[in-house]
Amino acid sequence: MNSPAAPARELRRVLMTVDTVGGVWTYAIDLCRGLANYGVQVVMLSMGRLPDECQSREAARLANLTLIPTEYRLEWMSGCEADLARSGELLLALEQEFQPDIVHLNTYWHAALLFGSPVLLAAHSCVPSWWAACRGTQLPEEWSSYCAMVRKSLEVADVLVAPSAAYLREFQRLHGPASRWRLIRNGRDPGLFRNGAKRHLVLAAGRIWDEAKNIHLLCDAAHGLSLPIVVAGDATGPNGETAPGKNVTLLGRLAPAELAKWMTCASIFVAPARYEPFGLSVLEAALSGCALVLGDIPTLRELWDGAAIFVNPSDPDELRSVLNDLAERPTRCSELGAKACARAAHYSLARMARSYHQTYCSLLAGRMEAVA
Repeated sequence: MNSPAAPARELRRVLMTVDTVGGVWTYAIDLCRGLANYGVQVVMLSMGRLPDECQSREAARLANLTLIPTEYRLEWMSGCEADLARSGELLLALEQEFQPDIVHLNTYWHAALLFGSPVLLAAHSCVPSWWAACRGTQLPEEWSSYCAMVRKSLEVADVLVAPSAAYLREFQRLHGPASRWRLIRNGRDPGLFRNGAKRHLVLAAGRIWDEAKNIHLLCDAAHGLSLPIVVAGDATGPNGETAPGKNVTLLGRLAPAELAKWMTCASIFVAPARYEPFGLSVLEAALSGCALVLGDIPTLRELWDGAAIFVNPSDPDELRSVLNDLAERPTRCSELGAKACARAAHYSLARMARSYHQTYCSLLAGRMEAVA
């Protein structure tokens, strides 16, 4: 007679890493908020820089989150080797203390550590894919150790997750096939955004020092444009990168609530990206009813085709022409904003949290299979 199956272990605790420099922070905080509905507690080790005042408040509001803030440098930052070793030691110590059911890594280097818990590796971006899209040249030899580290992490992680099918394919083309993977699109809470009365205004937002965001193109297109253009985001990167600012108004880094206000009143949101594995700011603008003008790249096509206007990310004249046309056709702007808002409903926080919870539970039960 067969013995009865052991009861499934209940998922209660997740240990997570997070980058405070970009959109991964927003994604991780939202995910923690969504996981609270499933009774999941999260210990989060933050790296890159210490959380700012706004980020600290966001974390403090979540009763299911314990934040361990550090300024350890990330694997793509110069001079990161000693900090990676230190953060790895801390992460293993936190696993011993917290006894998580799942380790969720939003960083690559740490996946090769000897964790006792199943490891989910989330791919949000990587240097080789960024370099190919932004520079169009062969990746310098100095990044060979980084590439080897990502390949090793992919080999040892229990499952790979990516936020778009196009980036999932590109990541595996560059670093090798994952034995198990899942596509889980990012999501945001629509209750944080409002579709209000629109002004004659173009908005862009993000890490504007990052070449991937292609703010240079917007600055060039803005020359002679009748529409005012405002750009929100950090103007200086962690390795000394600087953002362009000619012909546009730079707002600096805004608190999420302040940025949401700008999105509420902006009639057009522009993201002429050369590289964007998902694009949370685009989703936020769509939830706010902005007409979307986006760089014509595979990921943004995948997510927003039929609900946005796409432009060549190398052609400022085309971008200027599109913006001038929308300025003269407010009804067209409104129609595009409505289409974007309707599409955004597919990328909800509730759906993202449910998918991650299901993936965690499958990992915990040892039943994870690749999803086509």
